[in-house]
Amino acid sequence: MRAWGNSQRHRTIAAIGLGVLLLTGCSATEPPKAKPWASAGPVWHSTYEAPAPTVIAPLTGETVQSDALDHPSIAAKIDNHPLARAQFGLNETDIVFEELVEGGMTRYVGVWHSTVPEILGPVRSIRPMDPDIISPLGGIVAYSGGQPGFVNMMQSAPVYNAIHGQADTATTFFRSPAKRAPHNVHVKAREVVAQHDDLKAPQQHFAFSLDIPSSTAAKDGTPTARVNLTFGSLGTPSWAWDAATGAWGRFMTGGATDTDNTGAQLTATNLVVLRVPVTVSADIPKTELIGSGEAWVSTGGATVHATWRKDSQTDTIKLVDDNGVTVRLAPGNSWVELVPTAGAVEFVAPAS
Repeated sequence: MRAWGNSQRHRTIAAIGLGVLLLTGCSATEPPKAKPWASAGPVWHSTYEAPAPTVIAPLTGETVQSDALDHPSIAAKIDNHPLARAQFGLNETDIVFEELVEGGMTRYVGVWHSTVPEILGPVRSIRPMDPDIISPLGGIVAYSGGQPGFVNMMQSAPVYNAIHGQADTATTFFRSPAKRAPHNVHVKAREVVAQHDDLKAPQQHFAFSLDIPSSTAAKDGTPTARVNLTFGSLGTPSWAWDAATGAWGRFMTGGATDTDNTGAQLTATNLVVLRVPVTVSADIPKTELIGSGEAWVSTGGATVHATWRKDSQTDTIKLVDDNGVTVRLAPGNSWVELVPTAGAVEFVAPAS
């Protein structure tokens, strides 16, 4: 009985083992099959792309792609005679310098780099202070000519002189039939810049904050609703703060809204007012910009008192507040108002 019992037990164990093998579908030595979910479903790939490297635009303080401004700036002597208005391209400038000229009027040095308009102008003749304004920019200067001594001064500066009536500007400067000479010389700005793309981009001109609220004037300045300027008898522009747009809006002598050729009001993120001595030779005023003096910076509806300094023709203008701390402008465009010491500056507080 024990022999039968052992044999029967062995047969039973063998039968159970065979059942297990049949249930698992593999032998003891067969490798396990791959699990069906291991290769099932979609294959996911990342769509992340590293953002393009950025830099700070040297004339506006705005953040841009590093290769977006890999070209020279173009400065131009812009006419501000009533017969020259409305001008082309002034609302696309990075910086505008306003200066006193003959007859108590003003003219502009407009500077374009972040945006270069298709057409700018009308351009007029160069003046003796312009080499000091334009030299720190390098790049290109466009103008209609001028007295030989002034032209020689400009041509001695480290910039490319693009002058109306010369062979190299025959296809890029033109007279508009819409205006009367001499207030009708315009420039195909993009074509001029493309012809000289081997020139370097400008150096940084001012210190900048991250935004308007963190700018020096907005943080530490006195609330300001309006800025009234007197250059001369026919040069009395003003600026009014517009909180809705976050910019200063410009008004001409007499109070009319100052506009560009599109009909849009001229605006500025920053107003930089410098009190400057002016010398006169043969009835030609010259703003003396090598030196230092009193300044104000207006941003974000407020104004801070400052001191300006420029040590040489190729140096940029430096601004420090009354504590000796560098003034930081907000990112955006700036108008630099070169008001004679014999002129006047008035800052009007908001109505209470």
